[in-house]
Amino acid sequence: MKERLIDLLVKYKNAFATDKEPLGAIIGHEVDIILHVEKPYPPVLRRPAYTASPRAREALEVHIKELMNLGVLRKLGPNEQVEVTTPVIITWHNGKSRMVGDFRALNTYNIPDRYPIPRIHEILTQLSQAKYITAMDAQKGFDQNILTDNFKKLLRIIVHCGSFQYLRIPFGIKNAPSHYQKMINTIFPEELSEGWLIIYIDDIIICSETWDNHLSRLERVFQKIVQVNMKISLKKCHFAYSELKSLGHVVSGLSLGIDKNKVGSVLLKPIPQTNKEMQSFLVFAGYYRQPIKDFAKIPKSLYKLYWKLPFKLYIDDCGEGLDAALHQTQIINEKQVEGPICFISRQIKPTEARYGESQMEWLCLLWALKKSHCCGIPYHFFYQDQAYSTPKQQ
Repeated sequence: MKERLIDLLVKYKNAFATDKEPLGAIIGHEVDIILHVEKPYPPVLRRPAYTASPRAREALEVHIKELMNLGVLRKLGPNEQVEVTTPVIITWHNGKSRMVGDFRALNTYNIPDRYPIPRIHEILTQLSQAKYITAMDAQKGFDQNILTDNFKKLLRIIVHCGSFQYLRIPFGIKNAPSHYQKMINTIFPEELSEGWLIIYIDDIIICSETWDNHLSRLERVFQKIVQVNMKISLKKCHFAYSELKSLGHVVSGLSLGIDKNKVGSVLLKPIPQTNKEMQSFLVFAGYYRQPIKDFAKIPKSLYKLYWKLPFKLYIDDCGEGLDAALHQTQIINEKQVEGPICFISRQIKPTEARYGESQMEWLCLLWALKKSHCCGIPYHFFYQDQAYSTPKQQ
């Protein structure tokens, strides 16, 4: 069995990235950008390079040199239009970094692509029925996409060491995952419709019930990979496993479990100190909610920590005018702190001056609600420091 698999891999060795050919260039599937019809192509945004620290400048030089060697970037000539945008360096906790273009201005012109990305739980359900599973990873998947000339013109960057143009999809472009998913799905339409091939962006997974079927399916996939000049990262491949770690889970034909290494990373995350950190932690932990009974009940008290508490509307009439203040209470450093959102006021009209006390109260309340509803619907009302219930109950 092992010999047959090795023979197949040797036969399609051109499908894998090597030192001499580290990156593929997928042919026949150029990626274009779709901009708003009512807006022309965005003008060149002339802006200087960001001020960068010595460490960031060094990282930029390393990334640019690497991308130029891979054919992802090219240096612009002196007469070419430059200064479209500037890149930034994103650093992870493990010390590694990535260069991301600041394409926020361009993204405002870019029409959102709603092409669906596969759902994780659907993928895991398919894998749980397989006896043999192969997982492959496209080598720098986005960098294998060839762009149209119109798209390339919009992807120019300037840094302290020169001006450059992207020739492949860069990080920071809206719709990049959708573009890639759509492209790779068009390469394998029959295989996807038959249900044994799963593609999650640049992850390619093949599942089978028998050994012969698995080798046959592997060959079909390799044929198309070579045909379109895609390159697979051999280091990230796992061939014909009965149990495999994929997408943070351990899957086999008999069971579906959780990758303990990933669970460990959840446990090692620092205690959240802000609402934003709490939201991030709950999203991270919620990835494994399926195998946990009553998961929604467990972090309920944590969700409450960053819930926005009800609005409070303070109203008053002084005989000459109407006044109101909309407040909201939020939790800051585990304490409830109330603060104003907006203040409104106006003079009373001559006809309103004849209103009685009760009528004036309701006039002030309804006017304040009408003026402040865009900020939020209050649940508590206070008239001259006296608490009211909801209008329906009054």
